[in-house]
Amino acid sequence: MSRDDAGDHFLICRSDTQLYAIPLAQVIETMRPLPIKRVADTPAFVLGISIIRGKGVPVLDTSLLVDSSAGTRPTRYVTIKIEARTACLAVDEVIGIRQVSPTLRADVPPLLHPSNSEIVAAIGTLDAELLVVLQSAHLISDELWHAINHSAETAAHDDPA
Repeated sequence: MSRDDAGDHFLICRSDTQLYAIPLAQVIETMRPLPIKRVADTPAFVLGISIIRGKGVPVLDTSLLVDSSAGTRPTRYVTIKIEARTACLAVDEVIGIRQVSPTLRADVPPLLHPSNSEIVAAIGTLDAELLVVLQSAHLISDELWHAINHSAETAAHDDPA
């Protein structure tokens, strides 16, 4: 992957029925869920704190971030960079890394839709840098997912390796 197209690569994840893309530049790693210590007086989307690589890391329920009422039963954690800190997104599934060109994502809504003003305000109050990172992630429609997979299949057929 060249530096020129590094910004076009995303980690594709699923929670509930919703797919979304996290900029690969923000992703540290994916892992199995670890034990969580609940924290009092936090928003519903904060599942608690988990010890990851020796540090306490907040774990966020991605389903609740995108306005689902059910929440997720995570099978994977995705740790993300927030400046010099780390946060963790609890997801149902990590699908993989895909290249999503700027043309394809031009009209893609952000993970945190402005209509979810309570969630956006709560995250902004807790951690402004986290809000910036989450606003760089995108929801993925069925049509976009089809286009992304079609692009990946075409690229694989064009690669003589």
